Amino acid sequence: MSCAFDLDHYGALLEAAKAGGYRFGFFDREPESGDLLLRHDVDLSLDAAIRLAELEANAGAEATYFLMTRSVFYNLASDEGERVLARLRELGHRVGLHAVHPHLDLDERFDPVLAWHNPDPDFMRAPVAGAVNVMQEPWFDPDHYRSDSNQRWRSGCPHEELAAGRFEWLQLLTHPEIWAYPGATMRETMMAMLEAERERDVERLAADRIDL
Repeated sequence: MSCAFDLDHYGALLEAAKAGGYRFGFFDREPESGDLLLRHDVDLSLDAAIRLAELEANAGAEATYFLMTRSVFYNLASDEGERVLARLRELGHRVGLHAVHPHLDLDERFDPVLAWHNPDPDFMRAPVAGAVNVMQEPWFDPDHYRSDSNQRWRSGCPHEELAAGRFEWLQLLTHPEIWAYPGATMRETMMAMLEAERERDVERLAADRIDL
């Protein structure tokens, strides 16, 4: 099996998890044996988040999407942002806060769960009053965690281990833009994302009555 960072392989990861007997869980209780906690940090692209969310819903999978209130790349208070929030809920997913330290903009849009954006070690795993920090115990430990950050798997692609049921439980962190746009490297993937965003920006300009 090719371990490409694309939607086909993400679908294969979900099928591997089902073959391994895992159930899709959330961060509203302590992890139990057999749990797969799908976590998506939405750093750059709401469109990518929806594409991944719809794939998961079609596969019978549920995830938690962590969205930013202080992003320079998207605006949750825009019509587009509000549509994405509603669509994620409609698909059966949950929405957490992808917080920028030290700001905790938890409000009614979010479940009481957060993941810090680009965290430093001194606060990355510290408990947060009134919410679950997904990088604190018991939701995190290195043996029960895989991440695709910068389009590189930490400890390798987990599809074989998922299919064989080798993890007691797992928190699986992925970033939707890495999977939704083509590219063999992080740079190639980001260039593909920027080209797609350029096309959407042209549509936004036209919708804002800009004479093109």
